[in-house]
Amino acid sequence: MFGRKAMGRASPVLLFLLALLFSFATYNILTMIRHNRAIKNLVGANTNGVLVSDPIVEMPENVKKPKHAKSPFHVALTATDAPYSKWQCRIMYYWYKQKKDLPGSEMGGFTRILHSGSPDNLMGEIPTMVVDPLPAGLDKGYVVLNRPWAFVQWLEKATIEEEYILMAEPDHIFVRPLPNLAHERFPAAFPFFYIKPEQNEKIVRKFYPEEHGPVTNIDPIGNSPVIIRKDLLGKIAPTWMNVSLKMKQDPETDKVFGWVLEMYAYAVASALHGVQHILRKDFMLQPPWDLETEKKFIIHYTYGCDYNLKGELTYGKIGEWRFDKRSHLRGPPPRNLSMPPPGVPESVEFEMLQPIFTNEKKKVMCTVLLHY
Repeated sequence: MFGRKAMGRASPVLLFLLALLFSFATYNILTMIRHNRAIKNLVGANTNGVLVSDPIVEMPENVKKPKHAKSPFHVALTATDAPYSKWQCRIMYYWYKQKKDLPGSEMGGFTRILHSGSPDNLMGEIPTMVVDPLPAGLDKGYVVLNRPWAFVQWLEKATIEEEYILMAEPDHIFVRPLPNLAHERFPAAFPFFYIKPEQNEKIVRKFYPEEHGPVTNIDPIGNSPVIIRKDLLGKIAPTWMNVSLKMKQDPETDKVFGWVLEMYAYAVASALHGVQHILRKDFMLQPPWDLETEKKFIIHYTYGCDYNLKGELTYGKIGEWRFDKRSHLRGPPPRNLSMPPPGVPESVEFEMLQPIFTNEKKKVMCTVLLHY
């Protein structure tokens, strides 16, 4: 009898504990589902529905902007007065003008930051600010090292009306109107598969000491494309410049990072300031590796595209059909560029084809040059 009473008295407590454990379990399950959905929406999934493992900074609810709010950004790119840079800038500026005022765009003003130290013949065609190059010999032949120094000067001297800045490059083509992908203290950036801070921790630690935190704080990005608040870039840019110079002066770092050294420098500089980026794979595509153009905003035509006449990639070997911007160091591509063969990926075809004045597809690298 006593045992039955004791069990009766314990039942409410037991039920309460069971209910509490059930609520905790339910909460954790829901949290995991929401987290996975958020990452899936931002990063995307492969054809088998498996989540991509790229790191992501999820956008906090309290910094999501209302749908009706607009946050224009200033488009800025650095350039030299070399013919190779000029023809790319003219194409880039042409497509900026084509997309700027379309629905969905939050593009504001445009500046070509010319770090050759003196005006050139594009001053009247493209909005340009002339800044100084690095002192002779300091870049050691690595002209990209002038980029952070150019941004430092521009941010100090220019009157920039917009609160945000898109750092772009001459070999970018806008294929869709670009909205502001950044959110307050969280800039937006494109994740590059070849920027791997964790795999290069020994070198990275020379510039990002352990007291600043784990190497995973460093995003797998470069400085472009990045949309960032103007005041944040004003803090990062001098550090970016100094880290770039230190990396270039360190033989081991210079050898390992090579042509992406300045990209690593921006990623490290951002982490030193506690800035992490929202990683947007839809920000940009890079033919021939990225195959689809759907819902992408920028084409980056930095890689050579080599194919045989069957439409098969022959990367590393000059193809029967090819387009490589480096084949045109002394001037723009000719107007009679041939069309790619049937079977090439959509992204390569799209790189060469863009509507201009009609609904018919025309050769972007050919036709656009008629208007530059």
